Amino acid sequence: MSDVELIRDVARGDRSAFETLYCRHAARLRRYLVTMLRQPEAVDETLNDVMFAIWRGAARFDPQIGRPATWFLAIAHNKVLNVFAQRRVRSAEIAFDPLEMSPHDPDTPQRSLLARELGESLNDALGLLSAEHRTVIELAFGQECSYQEIAAIAGVPVNTVKTRMFHARRRLADILRRQGVLDTNFPAP
Repeated sequence: MSDVELIRDVARGDRSAFETLYCRHAARLRRYLVTMLRQPEAVDETLNDVMFAIWRGAARFDPQIGRPATWFLAIAHNKVLNVFAQRRVRSAEIAFDPLEMSPHDPDTPQRSLLARELGESLNDALGLLSAEHRTVIELAFGQECSYQEIAAIAGVPVNTVKTRMFHARRRLADILRRQGVLDTNFPAP
């Protein structure tokens, strides 16, 4: 069954359809929440809030407006903003597995060490970005969303997404230069 069909069944109270949706999308939503919240204890609670909102809001989902995955991420995004507002969370860390950087290269101790160091530097740099900048970076690169999908999730115009991405990439490059990860001659994004 497609996600749209499952959502229709969930709207009618079908727990089995909801379980199928959960199995299909929970891992992706969890990755997004880990990236944005940086507090493991908040991730499970927030994921439950997201899934409960999907259960309760299934009847309002309109497949003409967007894809189910985009709707799910929009709900997750709003829940993250709620957590930020409630707990005044100001930083987040992307759950980045540096060993996945280049799966075709043989694993060597040097590669593992360099990848781990790069991953730590990137995590540190991402933690210094504003919530808006982390959001566009994570949705674009971590969740592979288009700018149109990011705009729908964040509730902002596409041009705002483009502007945020431009500034987020520039800020990341500046931070990585100061950390000595990028050469000072490396061109700005």
